[in-house]
Amino acid sequence: MRTFFAALLLLTSFFVISCQSDQKNSEGEAKIAVSWELLTNFTDVPTGFNARFTLTNNTGETLTDTNWKLFFNMAPRPVLANKTPQPATVQHINGDWYKLVPEKGFSLKPGASIDINYSGTEAVIKETDAPMGLYVVFYDETGKEKQIAQVGDYTVKPFVRDEQLRRGTDELEAIITPQTRYADNLSASLIPAGKQLRIIPSPFRLTPQNGQFTLTPQTPIYAAKGLENEAAYLRDKLKAITGADFTIQPSGNAPSGIFLKTGAVTVDGKTHEAYNLTIDQRGVTITGGDAAGAFYGVQSLLAMMPAEAYLNNSRQIPLGFVRVDDAPRFGFRGLHMDVSRNFQTKETILRFLDLLAFYKVNHFLFYTTEDEGWRLEIDGLPELTQVGAQREHTSGMEAAALHPAYGSGPKAYDKGKFGSGFYTKADFIEILKYAKARHIKVIPELNFPGHARAAIKAMEARYQRLMKEGKDAAANEYRLIDPDDKSVYQSAQGYKDNVVSVGRESTYRFYEKVVDEITNMYKEAGVPMDVMHAGGDEVASGAWTKSPEAAKVLRDHPEIGDPKNLQAYFFRELVKRLKKRNLTIHGWEEVALLKAPNGEYMANPEFAGGRVVPYIWNNLFDYDLGYRLANGGYPVVLCNVSNFYFDLAYNNDPKEPGLYWAGFVDTRSNWTFAPYDMFKTTFKNSMGKKLDKEFTGKVRLKPEARKNIIGVEAQLWSETIKGRDMIEYYSLPKLLGFAESAWAPARPWETIDNPTARERSMAEGWNVFANTIARKDLPRLSRLNGGYTYRLPLPGAVIENGLLKANVEYPGLTIRYTTDGSEPTPQATAYTGPVKVSGTVKLKSFDLANRSSRTAEVN
Repeated sequence: MRTFFAALLLLTSFFVISCQSDQKNSEGEAKIAVSWELLTNFTDVPTGFNARFTLTNNTGETLTDTNWKLFFNMAPRPVLANKTPQPATVQHINGDWYKLVPEKGFSLKPGASIDINYSGTEAVIKETDAPMGLYVVFYDETGKEKQIAQVGDYTVKPFVRDEQLRRGTDELEAIITPQTRYADNLSASLIPAGKQLRIIPSPFRLTPQNGQFTLTPQTPIYAAKGLENEAAYLRDKLKAITGADFTIQPSGNAPSGIFLKTGAVTVDGKTHEAYNLTIDQRGVTITGGDAAGAFYGVQSLLAMMPAEAYLNNSRQIPLGFVRVDDAPRFGFRGLHMDVSRNFQTKETILRFLDLLAFYKVNHFLFYTTEDEGWRLEIDGLPELTQVGAQREHTSGMEAAALHPAYGSGPKAYDKGKFGSGFYTKADFIEILKYAKARHIKVIPELNFPGHARAAIKAMEARYQRLMKEGKDAAANEYRLIDPDDKSVYQSAQGYKDNVVSVGRESTYRFYEKVVDEITNMYKEAGVPMDVMHAGGDEVASGAWTKSPEAAKVLRDHPEIGDPKNLQAYFFRELVKRLKKRNLTIHGWEEVALLKAPNGEYMANPEFAGGRVVPYIWNNLFDYDLGYRLANGGYPVVLCNVSNFYFDLAYNNDPKEPGLYWAGFVDTRSNWTFAPYDMFKTTFKNSMGKKLDKEFTGKVRLKPEARKNIIGVEAQLWSETIKGRDMIEYYSLPKLLGFAESAWAPARPWETIDNPTARERSMAEGWNVFANTIARKDLPRLSRLNGGYTYRLPLPGAVIENGLLKANVEYPGLTIRYTTDGSEPTPQATAYTGPVKVSGTVKLKSFDLANRSSRTAEVN
């Protein structure tokens, strides 16, 4: 979950995948060229920005003040009134949907250009913040829409000046340059291969032994009863690595092979998911405390295979003798994926589940409902996907349809866009089965009472259809709004109409209907459904304040007091209904909170110690919230924004995609997490200010409350993520750092109180981890499950006295460079030490698979 704690903090943004649509809109392409430029983030408004549209009229007809409007999506930031008159004004419609409207007297003749300036709040430093999904609506003399045309000629001017790269005077983060990267990388050093980690995430105990076993296609797999799934999984992975078929046989007293079995295994006091793995002269023996443990032993076997085996389809794989005793640190190791803001295909989800399994992540929070999209087919409610699963141009926010968002454009299901799409029941059941085979629990989420616009619009379409048929009772059965509600509010993502009515029984019937239909899909998949994530975050201030239905609830329940706490009332009613279905209720942190009269959150003891599990993201604006709730008896999942938000950009390079409302998150941020003393690993605020004194007096986790930290979760919100390559780029190699924090035993630095000693220990541990990523995991990821798109860091570089000096964040990557203006390729000169150069030097980092980073350039 994401939120803004001040009115100015707004959270979404967009990635400019391409400035041109993959195909023309069916209504044609607008013959209007548009360029956009960020002018400055240094304005007379704190954290404000000034920007400019430039329009060139290539239509052959004069554009007037009545015959056109430009629509687009933009990271939702309040637009300020123009201080000087402009030919046109930017107006917010809803969410991230805006329009550029000509002022009275506007005239742009054919061939002419015009500049239009505007201002807003919340500084802009990324290409992912630029307006996108631009299209023009042309109108006839009566004001009726006559043509909708996408803008094909669109340019975003590069971010190069200081006032474009910094977020105003409060910016404390250093601007990323080759020189700053070089300085940051000086602490990294290459270590011998034998010092690298054998397995990520690190096992509880690994004991190397002398000797080597060679795995070949002639090595049989012997599987005890009940482990047929795990054996088949291993067989398939070995075939992908070697190209050969491996046989599976019942367990027996064979002289050599891979032996999968379960038994009395306890590691670190844990049996569930625990395993022993031995490689010796007999072969490989994996004994799980249960089937899940055996499965994770298989993953460790696959992880110990050399990267070269994956790259070369080796049929003989050397495996050093070893004894591994392993069990996870946390039983709950989750990843949340938002497919509502931008849709991901079923195939992408399946590939991602394989990735999670390899790194021993066992929960998948599937975020299929949001303001911008409903992605799951529900029997009996066809409008949820007919209306809620597609975005297109609408006549306004009142229409019973979803308007464009995140650059999805005016046409539903347009090629190369990600605004439309859903999973059929068959798709969802397939996903559930696929996850079950990989010991991953899929947790569905229906986020109410806020973030509900797609459901609201779908049910309004249903309401209108049935009312026209004269079926009043059926029309109102699942209606979600109070039609007389005049409340004025705006959500963190800019929505003015995304909150359901808490006073309608039909709202709760709708929720129950959806839960029951999802439960049926779980049954059909043969998967138990015992958890429902109820969302519950970011209800905007002002919601329900002018709703007659909400007013009645307040009269009937005077104990609620403030309308702000109608959210807690709604959740209380939801809990009653979900408990009847024997479901444990998970939710974002607000489900465990109440609002004080001043709007600040405070802990709500009502659901503590029960079957409600809050997910705590907020360690930057309310530093000790997670510990306060854990101390108060809540089982909590830590989702710390400064550590585990994959959608936050790796750094502040304007070409590095992602959000940054809570700062920047890289792989080291994911790796650097102390769950029982997270103040040690909360380093900066969102603007780069170092944190220390801010923790004075904050609540610490009580020793007896450690058991209430049941796990950790990484977050993948998708505002800026378009398609499979991007979601993998955002996640890799961040997922590796997260997996280490979720599974591996406590790192030595977690309990070192002396800051200097702790930093030294942390640097040593990170250097080993970074070496392992560079030389083992990244090249393996180029082949694993058909190959993933992962991020390689740009080299750091300086030129001193004509000598090029270069380094890289992950030691073991190869740096290649050119001096003739060409892009470095795998055949370019490898950097091995300081070298004399002249002119412009271009550098890239390469891994063993010859994947490369973007280009760094120094003069």
